[in-house]
Amino acid sequence: MAAADELAFHEFEEASDLLAETPDAATTSGSNQLTPQGHVAVAVDSGGSYGAEEEVEESDRTALLQEEKQQPGFWTFGYYQSFFDVDTSQVLDRIRGSLLPRPGHNFVRHHLRNGPDLYGPFWICATLAFVLAITGNLTLVLAQRRDPSIHYSPQFHKVTVAGVTIYCYVWLVPLALWAFLRWRKGVRERMGPYTFLETVCVYGYSLFVFIPTVILWLIPVPWLQWLFGGLALALSAASLVFTLWPVVREDTRLVAAVLLSTVVLLHALLAVGCKTSRRRLQLEPTPPRNAQPKGPA
Repeated sequence: MAAADELAFHEFEEASDLLAETPDAATTSGSNQLTPQGHVAVAVDSGGSYGAEEEVEESDRTALLQEEKQQPGFWTFGYYQSFFDVDTSQVLDRIRGSLLPRPGHNFVRHHLRNGPDLYGPFWICATLAFVLAITGNLTLVLAQRRDPSIHYSPQFHKVTVAGVTIYCYVWLVPLALWAFLRWRKGVRERMGPYTFLETVCVYGYSLFVFIPTVILWLIPVPWLQWLFGGLALALSAASLVFTLWPVVREDTRLVAAVLLSTVVLLHALLAVGCKTSRRRLQLEPTPPRNAQPKGPA
């Protein structure tokens, strides 16, 4: 028994001496025993990697600063150039959305998506002005064929009058509406009005329905003309009301009702003005060039 204890003590002394002579080998051996099979130990130099990451981030930041362009000012053409950067599919989608209004379908949220454009409203207003003037003169041509006593000269100044009226409506009415909603936002904190360009975009696309309606007014049936005009007004006004309702519903009922009624009334006045202007053009034939004015007897 004593011999066995002396042998164990001797082996312990030899292990202690070996550990004192080669500590690195003992540590490596221990770590190899603790490391599970099938795993690879990877040593990471944290200091060098951190420095490399800092250099990469600094170079990326410098590249971004070099690529960043200065934003154009509000008074320059470059500022408005982005609002004309739309493709045909976007314009057609927004026209389709204005022609098919339905409750719960917000034109701004579903079609503009924080990207209003001025391309569609600009050309819609221009087309509507030209169509109004051309169909008015064409109506007189058809009337002259039925009644040769009617004489007229082309009244191209109607294009200017129609264009100025339509463009003023599409810009001034949204401006007043936007200013009013901004003022009410200070009174009612929960209200979130649209931007001015979004409001202009909504009004511009809402007028598209009047372009085919004005062409259909060439049919010489008065009650049918008023029917087409009423349907166009209903679709266009519904598009405005459904778009503005999520904003004005946070306000009081009285303010919301008065505001929406005013929007519909102004839209109706524009539609009636387009219809009556064509009628005045139709009922005001120009006297023949060879006609001599009658002098005093």
